[in-house]
Amino acid sequence: MTTDRISDDISLPELTLRGIVLGALLTVVFTASNIYLGLKVGLTFSSAIPAAVISMAVLRMFSSANILENNMVQTQASAAGTLSSIIFILPGLVMMGYWQGFPFWQTFGICAAGGMLGVMFTIPLRHAMVVQSDLPYPEGVAAAEILRIGSDHAAGAEGGTIATAEAGAGRKTAGSGVKDIAAGGVVSALMAFATGGLRIFADSISGWFSVGSAVFRLPLGFSLALVGAGYLIGIVAGIAMLIGLLISWGLAVPILTAGATMPPGMSIAKFATGLWSTQVRFLGAGVIGIAAIWTLATLFKPMVAGVRTSFAALRDAGGAGRMGGGGPRTQRDLSPRWIIVITLALVAALAVVFGAFLSDVPLTSGVIASLVIYGVIFAFVFGFLIAAACGYMAGLVGSSASPISGIGIVAVILVSLLLLAIGQANGMLHDPAGRRLAIALAIFTTSAVVAVATISNDNLQDLKTGWLVGATPWRQQVALLIGCVVGALVIPPILVLLYNAYGFAGALPHAGMDPGQALSAPQATLMTAIAMGIFTHKLNWTMIVTGLLIGVVLIVIDLLLKRRQERSGGVARLPVLAVGIGIYLPPTISAPLVIGAVIAWLLERRLRRGAVAAGVAYDQYAAHANRRGVLIASGLIVGESLVGVILAGVIGVSGSSAPLAIVGAGFAPTAEWLGLLVFAGVCWWFSRRTLAAAG
Repeated sequence: MTTDRISDDISLPELTLRGIVLGALLTVVFTASNIYLGLKVGLTFSSAIPAAVISMAVLRMFSSANILENNMVQTQASAAGTLSSIIFILPGLVMMGYWQGFPFWQTFGICAAGGMLGVMFTIPLRHAMVVQSDLPYPEGVAAAEILRIGSDHAAGAEGGTIATAEAGAGRKTAGSGVKDIAAGGVVSALMAFATGGLRIFADSISGWFSVGSAVFRLPLGFSLALVGAGYLIGIVAGIAMLIGLLISWGLAVPILTAGATMPPGMSIAKFATGLWSTQVRFLGAGVIGIAAIWTLATLFKPMVAGVRTSFAALRDAGGAGRMGGGGPRTQRDLSPRWIIVITLALVAALAVVFGAFLSDVPLTSGVIASLVIYGVIFAFVFGFLIAAACGYMAGLVGSSASPISGIGIVAVILVSLLLLAIGQANGMLHDPAGRRLAIALAIFTTSAVVAVATISNDNLQDLKTGWLVGATPWRQQVALLIGCVVGALVIPPILVLLYNAYGFAGALPHAGMDPGQALSAPQATLMTAIAMGIFTHKLNWTMIVTGLLIGVVLIVIDLLLKRRQERSGGVARLPVLAVGIGIYLPPTISAPLVIGAVIAWLLERRLRRGAVAAGVAYDQYAAHANRRGVLIASGLIVGESLVGVILAGVIGVSGSSAPLAIVGAGFAPTAEWLGLLVFAGVCWWFSRRTLAAAG
């Protein structure tokens, strides 16, 4: 039984000091987890629901805690965790050798200024896209439901105030929710420590075989974090990634290996992996690129409507129901005056950050000033336009499913073409050093756009949660700004830690590091390759164009499936972006994602049969089981990711790539089978624990 929305005439503590401190602590956990997961697999997860559950469990120790304070904590933590998506592009500066690490103030500045601009751009959209819109906002609605169940509001005290008490059902929900997150986290952490620390379990197993000269691979990774991520993305995206995996290793690699001559003495595994890395991944780049362009094209009308809404709201001088101090409590956004002042301050901060980025380049002050202006204007204008599209996408499919990496690809192409034209005009591109600077500036500018896009993608989701529970919008918007600042403080040291411990694909900071342990950073690798290809005219256009054509075919198939869905009410779709990611990701990463998605599908079928047998509605029968599955999956992600970050610290201090290993290289075959056995056992445990909550 859920509680009603807090009415406008009731005022409860919302943005409290203890809530801000708790939100900051959760920020460290979820930002570190998302950075590690994003660099490893190219995906991040929404932290709103686990943050809400943990917040309820902690704040229920205070008698004055209430649902609106819990909402502020999850808002802050969610924003900060989302900002970590800047790792989709920023590591490119290290990969290309322009940075030797992550300078704290420049990294902090681009994250904070870009993220906070994303907050400001979406404030004018709240009324049209959250209050008046019928967009589903899946994560926002789910977080609101968690908050409602965990709190029981009863009218009480003198003077018309509300006394908030967490009654039995609410306490049980919060407590069991934290236990579910902790269970998943502990299991995943132990597995990750045994794998990455002790090395008694392998992290993957693969079967290689050839038919004639064509090489095939059957891969499986043992990452529990990826199983959790696959569970969260669901079967539709999971099947799409499986199709991408089959295109990559069932068609493209066998065709290329059949048509190439393997060098003497080279293993088929190394031969096939080399062709996949240098050729097939660009197929994925083409599919991802066309999917991103198609997505933006389909959202053109709502994007234009969103921009119009933004300008209309900014012209409104604070009328009731829109912005400013007038109107009911739950309709009060930050005033237009504050929006304009803060936005101008952020633009100035962005200019300072760009100036610092270009401060050491051997160019005249006039050329540097012009590059700063171009970069800031592009980040501001394109970011403003994309904010409306991202807000709409988040409302339609959820934050986790929105194609932020696709937007980054479009942005890096546009800004690279702009700098190409500018550089040819001012002579900057006449030497290799100038081209290198242009590539770096394109990546840095795209980083600002991605920061705006990711926060825009998340904020309206959080504001939807606030609207459903009766939060005060301007206070929630302040919490979002705080979350961006705290997240921006956390991101640089974690990036430095992970880079020095593991390295990135193609960028190992120390001699003797194991390339197999390097974090793949797939989006950053792809966007850097695109930018470098544009300026050096060495992009693998054959494979990219082939990928574009494959993407067009997949888009047509998806449209046909959509038409069939509208006629028959089915749910079959083919997310083209997910197919591209399945082609591009290493197969031992794609495989556990698919397994997690299949587990989610099998559990749903089992729950539906159980609901029929019990004679009750599915939603009623499966509600607790589905919630437990989401929380355990979140725990699996957080546990493994945090161990990865902690091991990075141990590796950095020791200077050894495997300081805790207790077995040698000869144990590898046994470690593979032990890893497979434990991995299968944990998947079984996950399924059984989730089903046990049904009924």
